[in-house]
Amino acid sequence: MPPRLWLLPLLASLLAAQAERPAQPEQQPIRVQVNEVVVPVTVTDEKGAFVSNLEASDFLILDEGRPQKIVYFSREQGQPVVVGFLLDMSNTTRLHWKTFQEAVLELVWTLLPGDKKFSGYLITYSNEPELLVDTTHDSEKIVEKIRKLKPGGGAALFDAIWMACTRRSLIQGEPIEPRRILIIVGDGNDNASKHNLEEVLELAQRNMVTIYGVSTVAFGFTSEGEKNLKRLAEETGGRVEYPLQGVY
Repeated sequence: MPPRLWLLPLLASLLAAQAERPAQPEQQPIRVQVNEVVVPVTVTDEKGAFVSNLEASDFLILDEGRPQKIVYFSREQGQPVVVGFLLDMSNTTRLHWKTFQEAVLELVWTLLPGDKKFSGYLITYSNEPELLVDTTHDSEKIVEKIRKLKPGGGAALFDAIWMACTRRSLIQGEPIEPRRILIIVGDGNDNASKHNLEEVLELAQRNMVTIYGVSTVAFGFTSEGEKNLKRLAEETGGRVEYPLQGVY
């Protein structure tokens, strides 16, 4: 598949902003008393178009089957979007890095068009994560760094996600809370992190971060890395694309 063609379904997913979270595996419930819970929602029709004229009365929120009162309802107009680009620079990326490099640049240009509503940052990971570009509206700052990257080393994917979710400079969005997106370009493998999959999943969910994966291996090559990417994406409301599906 030509590098730019796989951008289309991924961009469609990002722009549609599917915010509904899939059902989590059944676990023993933990009951705590809370005064208020934030529930972000995006609604689309059967054609994928946004439905924006809804009121609080159009929604029903259930907690263990019991209806809950909606105490505050707001339609966010112009909500800022913060996109974190997490690039795998481990040894396994060497083979197809040039194939992905130009496509990733295209993705950065598209998602950071110069509008102040959109900002992004760049984290690479090999033996450890590294913040190469802090939050910026300028896509060229990120593009310049990506052009100079050379893969090599281990893979600390989970630590990279942890960095993206915990560094205050990366998630600030006052006065309006931003929508936070992570795009992982890699094979999903991790062999160098201090944190584990369960820890970063819980952290991403708590911070309402949606994760998308761009796999650097072909669909159907079952591995621990593929399972990691799928869980990270599916359990935060994102999805995984496989641009090398037609290469092998």
